[in-house]
Amino acid sequence: MDSYDLIVIGAGPGGYVCAFRAAQLGLKVALVEKRATLGGTCLNVGCIPSKALLHSSEHVAFAKSHAATHGIKLGSVEIDLPVMLKRKDEVVAKNVGGLAMLAKARKVAVLTGTASFVSATEIVVAGVADPGKTGSTSPATTITAKNFVIATGSAPVELPFMKFDGTTVVSSDHAIAFPEVPKKLVVVGGGAIGLELGSVWSRLGAEVTVVEFLPKIIATYDDDIVRNFTRLLQKQGLRIEVGAKVTGFANGVLTAERGTEKLSFPADKVLVAVGRRPYTDSLGLDRAGVQLDDKKRVKVDDHLRTTAKNIWAIGDVVAGPMLAHKAEEDGAAVAEWIAGKAGHVNWDLVPAIVYTHPEVASVGLGEDAAKAKGLAVNIGKFNFAANGRAIAADLTDGYVKIVADAKTDKILGAQILGANAGELISEVVTHMEYGGSAEDLGRTIHAHPTMSEAIKEAGLAVSKSAIHAL
Repeated sequence: MDSYDLIVIGAGPGGYVCAFRAAQLGLKVALVEKRATLGGTCLNVGCIPSKALLHSSEHVAFAKSHAATHGIKLGSVEIDLPVMLKRKDEVVAKNVGGLAMLAKARKVAVLTGTASFVSATEIVVAGVADPGKTGSTSPATTITAKNFVIATGSAPVELPFMKFDGTTVVSSDHAIAFPEVPKKLVVVGGGAIGLELGSVWSRLGAEVTVVEFLPKIIATYDDDIVRNFTRLLQKQGLRIEVGAKVTGFANGVLTAERGTEKLSFPADKVLVAVGRRPYTDSLGLDRAGVQLDDKKRVKVDDHLRTTAKNIWAIGDVVAGPMLAHKAEEDGAAVAEWIAGKAGHVNWDLVPAIVYTHPEVASVGLGEDAAKAKGLAVNIGKFNFAANGRAIAADLTDGYVKIVADAKTDKILGAQILGANAGELISEVVTHMEYGGSAEDLGRTIHAHPTMSEAIKEAGLAVSKSAIHAL
């Protein structure tokens, strides 16, 4: 029976980072993954393939709607969907292949199969692939370890009255691989996943309707950000229906209610993107002494240790935002704690991004949330329409908003609506990590001309000192 210092169950961003970091620190590590490839949902059917499709479809939108403005004359723009999907698959293959190489280089043992606990120190891995025979499986393998990390991620939430069939009612896993562009796509859920994939298929020619139960899409963002973002999506052709409760789908029609109003939306595909649930099924956690909370998330302490002292849990299976970069930080910190090092995660500074065009990004407290807490804040805004690089690049939609404490000027949060918002937010996260002020942000030199200058100007705007705004 093989024995390890650490066994990580799940090879998504949290799991593989944890395993790699632990191996760097000298531990003997095994990584158990039920997929044939590493990377979990994110690299195989989530973050990476969706971003590949977003990027490709942005080229289509540019060619159709913006090329002529730049003096580029094109004939009819045709979509070769099989080639686009093939490129997406190649992007995925390159990423997961890179992880396999890293695992080998770090001497991390990779076992393919499903894991379940026998006790707090022993698991059974069923259906381990036989490396000598393609497509075959070997008998279940029992392995032991001093420490375990549960990193099994999450799965799409399924509506009980509208089960996934993989063809008509689909999850995000299926919506990255439609064999043809749907004529009418209804997206149930106005969060990041639904809006991103809705944008992809809208750009490729689908008539897309987003149906959201809450009064606004991307509900955690400030009202002004959402209002402007909604307007931009509608301008791109997406139909946005908020405050609508879905009641069913039959005969090619999705039905919903908004108060006493009855709504109906014809659809040949329905993408259900109402959230994700922690994947803790079939792990035998009770046999290891690991407890779950009322939402079936693994209970952990401030160091991500479970109710079993030698077992930790990270990423989507614990409370907190279900984001790949949060899981990665969890994984690195846990590996360091297990190795006796000083791991660090600042869960208050996990950025969130919607990868549409334009993007939306946030960190910390928004203006609405800060005021709801009764905090006295100063707000600095700067429009990309006044940024030289944005004007040159025809990327003037949106703005940067900085939220700072009214007394200390400490940055409490930021929200950005605009092109490359996901890249730009990182600078604000960095300043917030050391407790920086809006003035610190405004006095930091930014190269000109860059869109990042909008960050500087928004920092200056907190004290009404922006140079390029009235």
